[in-house]
Amino acid sequence: VTYKATNFFPASGRDVISVNPQTGEIRLTGALDSEEVSMFDFRIEARDKGTPSLSGHCKVLLEV
Repeated sequence: VTYKATNFFPASGRDVISVNPQTGEIRLTGALDSEEVSMFDFRIEARDKGTPSLSGHCKVLLEV
């Protein structure tokens, strides 16, 4: 299974949030400031390596 973060709102979340493609672990890659953005909304997609490939997703809300 591989993992990917998609559909960031606001889009600036791409700059401060990363997802390990092998484990799905979510990490911060930059500083967060609740006065700038108080909430990030994004999706995590999990996809298997079958033929055909199947996927699932979940919504993540990160409150700062």
